[in-house]
Amino acid sequence: MINEKVGVYVCHCGTNIAGTVDVHEVAEWSGRQEHVAVSRDYKFMCSSLGQDLIVDDIEEFGLTRIVVASCSPHMHEKTFRGACLRAGLNPFFLEMANIREHVSWATSDKAAATQKAKALVKAAVERSVYHKALEPIPVTIEPATLVVGGGIAGISAALELAEAGHPVYLVEREPSIGGHMAQLDKTFPTLDCSACILTPKMVDVGQHPNITLMTYSEVEEVSGHIGSFQVTIRKKARHLDEELCTGCGICEERCPIKVVDQEFEAGLGKRKAIYRPFPQAVPKFPVIDEEHCTYFLKGKCKLCQKECPTHSIDFTQQDEVCQVEVGNIILATGYDLFDSRRIPQYGYGRLRNVFTSLEFERMVNAAGPTGGNIVLRDGLTAPKSVAVIHCVGSRDENYHEYCSNVCCMYSMKFAHLVHERVPDAEVFNFYIDIRASGKGYECFYHRLLKEGTHFVRGRVAEVTDAAQRPEEEGKLIVQAEDTLIGAQRRIPVDMVILSAGMEARHDSQELAKRFGLGCDFDGFFVERHPKLDPVATMTEGIFIAGACQGPKDIPASVAQGAAAAARVAGLIDRGTIMMEPVKASIRTDQCSGCRICNNLCPYNAIEYHLETNVSEISTALCQGCGTCVAACPSAAIDGAHFTNDQLMAEIEGILWDQRETEREEEEAAVPA
Repeated sequence: MINEKVGVYVCHCGTNIAGTVDVHEVAEWSGRQEHVAVSRDYKFMCSSLGQDLIVDDIEEFGLTRIVVASCSPHMHEKTFRGACLRAGLNPFFLEMANIREHVSWATSDKAAATQKAKALVKAAVERSVYHKALEPIPVTIEPATLVVGGGIAGISAALELAEAGHPVYLVEREPSIGGHMAQLDKTFPTLDCSACILTPKMVDVGQHPNITLMTYSEVEEVSGHIGSFQVTIRKKARHLDEELCTGCGICEERCPIKVVDQEFEAGLGKRKAIYRPFPQAVPKFPVIDEEHCTYFLKGKCKLCQKECPTHSIDFTQQDEVCQVEVGNIILATGYDLFDSRRIPQYGYGRLRNVFTSLEFERMVNAAGPTGGNIVLRDGLTAPKSVAVIHCVGSRDENYHEYCSNVCCMYSMKFAHLVHERVPDAEVFNFYIDIRASGKGYECFYHRLLKEGTHFVRGRVAEVTDAAQRPEEEGKLIVQAEDTLIGAQRRIPVDMVILSAGMEARHDSQELAKRFGLGCDFDGFFVERHPKLDPVATMTEGIFIAGACQGPKDIPASVAQGAAAAARVAGLIDRGTIMMEPVKASIRTDQCSGCRICNNLCPYNAIEYHLETNVSEISTALCQGCGTCVAACPSAAIDGAHFTNDQLMAEIEGILWDQRETEREEEEAAVPA
């Protein structure tokens, strides 16, 4: 016989719940249900006074189970568990019913909402009486941290941790750290030289004693759990001995092979077959491009090896695979730029003087292929008129509905740079809305107005070279609706710049699977909570920072990198953390060894033992998702806090309303 004393607490949540649900009626009705010893409603249960109600009632009435009907447990389950713990009650004797997201926010029908709230409370009460005491699992935290991605977010995270005295492995797939920021000329709105503010950070990373820098490397495999992740990293062969190389650049200078640089120079410039991406690269060592090196293609040349004064070139060098153990992981893998060829009506790749935003960045960079001169594709002629088209690939239901956050500002930066370097040029910015919400951004917008930039509000329909008048010969024609004057405009220009938006990296889904994360519909990594926990993920010990979470500018990426580092540093300083005990376990005497659970576990937490023909779940790896519990054909797997008894009782409770209706119908059908 079940003899539990349940306390039920129904939250008003201001008017979020009480505006739709009759909370007084729900509380009064709940008090009449079996097992319920006390039932109350309160305006804000999550407040200190609301929590005190629970603590006082546990002590006064000897409550053994607590049910809170409020908002999502993702928001406040930890809060109410803490209240139970303060009163001496096991925190896993708490059950929450979500009557905000699942009820009041889902309907405007007050009667239906109140009835559904009763059903959810009834389900929570019935389930709670089957709860069992659980104890958190202690886990020791390995002090080393893996940071994946060497852009500005990854650099910020690595330096914050290293400065705090913690060892860091920084892995970057490109030959140098720096990311997209290294390709930029100036940064808005202050117009700081991007290289000037980034390079010192890069140098600090390369020289810091607590940072092991692994460029030209990729993470191949991740296993383990928070506190102890085992990571396999492939360090690709540069074909030189880093101990001997001085970075003098002679090998690059003497190499006879020139290759169009599609990576760093966005196709506008060329590099050698042995190269450093840019002069300030960290580390300073070049890398040999096997796809274009004459030796790897034909077995000849070796001029770089002959000319190297330190004899550091090694054509026999192979990839190196290494294993590291870390306690936490920060992913800062960045973004891809939208491919403007996907919008054919803008003419990129077809019309000669249509440039992408990244191409223009490299063009105006003093270290870029044109030495900072703004010129047309002929490399000689400066444009007299320039059109900058905003929102290319963003705010468009055909591509990406989201705003890419940075396009308005860097488009205005482009306009300023054109005014600065080609003073007589006219600049047209075609925009949907100007979004200048950061510090100093609105002032920058007004500065552009004073400089004479023409702002045309309206989405561009088409860019063509169809001249209709003699003065339009050789020009690009931008056709757009000007919504401010309510007219179509046809503007001939010499150059068009497409302000391409940010999108998730092409391999984000693959990376998410490797690290046990989720991706949203746009491919960006999913955070634990978009407002309250934007750097953590649903996988304990793995954090995200920068544009891999969603489009953001440099200040936001730096801040998020530092925030992720602070979270990790807090875990390291604690030394030991308590892991959630909601885990699955296998009853080995019932396991048939079918291995169905092994293949389904998204966290690779289940291991099959050939000698005993049974599977075993690693408690540390298990995240309690329940996939294996549902899939096991032998019903040999139990999920702590989600047992069959608990779930069946919850189902019985939630069907209360249906059973009550059926009973009333039966009574009504009986003749008087």
